[in-house]
Amino acid sequence: MAIQQLTPEQVRDWTLERKDRWWRENVYRGDMPQLTLRSALTGMLLGGVLSLTNLYVGIRTGWTLGVGITSVILAYSIFKLFDRIGLGSEMTILENNAMQSIATAAGYMTAPLVASIPAYMLVTGRPLPAWHVAPWIVCVAVLGVLFAFPLKKRFINDEQMPFPEGYAAGVVMENLHTGSGVEGLFKAKVLGAGAGLSALIQVLRSEKVMHALRAPFLALPEYLDAVVYRFFTPAIAGVPLRDLDVRLDSSIVMMGTGGLMGVKGGASLLVGGIVNYLVLAPWLVKAGIIHGTGFRHITTWSLWWGVAMMTTASLFSFFSKPAVLLEAFRSLGGGRGKKDVLEDIELPLRVSAWGIPVVGTFVVLMAGWFFGIRWWMAALAIPLVFVFSIIAVTSTGLTAITPGSAMGKLTQLVFGAIAPGNMTTNLMTAGITSDVTLNASNLLMDIKPGYMLGAKPRQQALGHVLGVFAGVSVAVPVYYLLFGGNVTVFTSDAMPMPNAQVFRAVAELLARGLSSLHPTARWAVLVGAVLGIAIEWANLRARRGFPLSGVTLGLAAVVPFPDVFAMAIGSFLFWALEKRLHDPSRWAHRVFVENRETLCAGVIAGGSIIGITLILVETLALR
Repeated sequence: MAIQQLTPEQVRDWTLERKDRWWRENVYRGDMPQLTLRSALTGMLLGGVLSLTNLYVGIRTGWTLGVGITSVILAYSIFKLFDRIGLGSEMTILENNAMQSIATAAGYMTAPLVASIPAYMLVTGRPLPAWHVAPWIVCVAVLGVLFAFPLKKRFINDEQMPFPEGYAAGVVMENLHTGSGVEGLFKAKVLGAGAGLSALIQVLRSEKVMHALRAPFLALPEYLDAVVYRFFTPAIAGVPLRDLDVRLDSSIVMMGTGGLMGVKGGASLLVGGIVNYLVLAPWLVKAGIIHGTGFRHITTWSLWWGVAMMTTASLFSFFSKPAVLLEAFRSLGGGRGKKDVLEDIELPLRVSAWGIPVVGTFVVLMAGWFFGIRWWMAALAIPLVFVFSIIAVTSTGLTAITPGSAMGKLTQLVFGAIAPGNMTTNLMTAGITSDVTLNASNLLMDIKPGYMLGAKPRQQALGHVLGVFAGVSVAVPVYYLLFGGNVTVFTSDAMPMPNAQVFRAVAELLARGLSSLHPTARWAVLVGAVLGIAIEWANLRARRGFPLSGVTLGLAAVVPFPDVFAMAIGSFLFWALEKRLHDPSRWAHRVFVENRETLCAGVIAGGSIIGITLILVETLALR
């Protein structure tokens, strides 16, 4: 059946009770199977594997990407095949929805592994044991679930906020399961082709693998500019471009990431990368202000203007939307209807009422035991989570953008004043607020397609928790195999960890003050901060039509140039294809325009999983 929705007038005028009654009578699918054994196992298996794609992209760029649509297409295709060969039946639409909740939760739980956790290890200079990290991630993720469900009634049932990524997943599932199956198989082929091509390129780039296969003549150079250096050495101010980290990567994983971000993000990254690596870096290296060459040495200086720009831009952009803020706090008042006609299928609010204090207590105790944070400071982060969750969920519901970074920085500013000089407290309290709000917002993003398709919310909540355990079971062991207890690999070319660098830089700046920086770096902080505000002010005046983003431009200062350039190329390539390919009947339009997200998701998944595997193989071979 087609997705049924209320009109804007009905959303505005009806009471919550009437909306819930209408949903139960017109949308709810009753006892259709959803969180079954096969949907749970499929979601946990796919989520565990796909969590590695987020781990890889997070290590390279600091971002976490949704894997919901990827998992939906994969699960649909797998069980479609099983049905055809007689090994089972197709999944129901609600089984697929429950499965994507699990898989998405597994993907998003990697956020602490590329932000607060490595930042803490960089500051202290010692690795955290895995048995500290795993329960910490599980508890903050479960706390996010418990904070999310009291907000579901308001944001999804009553306000009917769009949650764009979740809405897109709901539409994809509806199309797959109610059509002839042809479109679903085509999407699966696009996804598989992108994954296969990206994985093949990753294998061809590995000299060790190609020599082992006795086919070194088929090997691709890791950097395509290596051919140029056979004939001459391009340089700026006497510094070779390769020493400035200005190289052209042969991998296409980051091109896929750029295809998802859009041309504005790609243009901002390219401008920031050119300014940082082609203008500022050569001058600073020649002047002796940056000691040494390569990504690690350059970012010891450049991260300051980048972090300043990202901080002021994200905070200005956030606080420049008073309507979002007012809407968020208006939601504290509760629903307009009193009777809960969905009491038997919603997650009971008493679960959150009891669960938040219990799980919050565990978080506070672990913060003291694992990270040395005073109990009352860790406890103070819990009410901040409540306020920040309301704000973050509102932003996610309206725009699909979760301001987890901004929430973390606000927490760092708060605890910078409460505990000046204590960087570990600053980092891990920010980790609590950032990670819990991310999980709360992402859970409601997962709940949205379930609401559209008539699923049981409490089963999706349980699925989200299963996904967290699945992601932790796979991503945490792989994470520890990657860095092998050697904290110095963080911020290296192989594991740049830009988000961790931002967390650490803000903590250090609050602890030491601007006087600890080189005079040029102090000026860079000031200029970056002012430009961040100016760019977002221009976006505000132009109704987001200004061609640059302050957050993304600043990000270029802490991301390796090859990744910056590849993402920019990907964004421009798909933008150009969309402008050129207008005929919906053409195969190219179907692949590169209608299924752009599917193709890019395949490129990211295939290349990331093989990339992680190759790093593991090479790391273990060296031990």
